[in-house]
Amino acid sequence: MNKAIIGRKLGMTQLFSKDGKVIPVTVVEAGPCPVVQVKTLERDGYSAIKLGFSQVDEKELNKPQAGLFKKTGVAPCKVLKEFKIDGAESMAVGTVIECDTFAAGDKIDVSGITKGHGFTGVIKRWNNHRLKETHGVGPVHREVGSMSANSSPSRVFKGKKMPGQYGHENVTILNLEVVRVDKERNAILVKGAIPGPVNGIVCIRNSVKA
Repeated sequence: MNKAIIGRKLGMTQLFSKDGKVIPVTVVEAGPCPVVQVKTLERDGYSAIKLGFSQVDEKELNKPQAGLFKKTGVAPCKVLKEFKIDGAESMAVGTVIECDTFAAGDKIDVSGITKGHGFTGVIKRWNNHRLKETHGVGPVHREVGSMSANSSPSRVFKGKKMPGQYGHENVTILNLEVVRVDKERNAILVKGAIPGPVNGIVCIRNSVKA
């Protein structure tokens, strides 16, 4: 059965295995996530569940969101995410999914919004080399360099690595491993790094390519 949960990235630390090896882990506050809505094949054309995370006051929601929570009787949540999982239609609204739905050793995929860096040049964005620090080069030594476009074809090809917005995009890292689950603290410890800044919202689901 597919599993999924919403969490908040708290930061990184390290654990020690039984043989003394250091394991870098990311701590994620996962759940509790109530089922806010169930999508059915007959009504919506596909099967899915909508989970909520991080309870808030009703005054912080807009009218459509407040109406949804009022209709279902679930406490208002700040974050709403939809997941297509097996057996979605059999789940009841109000069912709470907690971190212990995962166990140590599970393979997971983690999605999140990466840290935004704003408008950056090609050296930071694409790891380009600097131009030569000699006479006749410049006055800028960190620019993109030659466009390789003279009289033929007289244009810059699409897809060329140029300066622009770097970061703040949805990224999924596959086949990460759950090292430990702490139900008392609603925490999942994931081996390695995951996308996003501290306190960023992430989605965890069982791996599709394990």
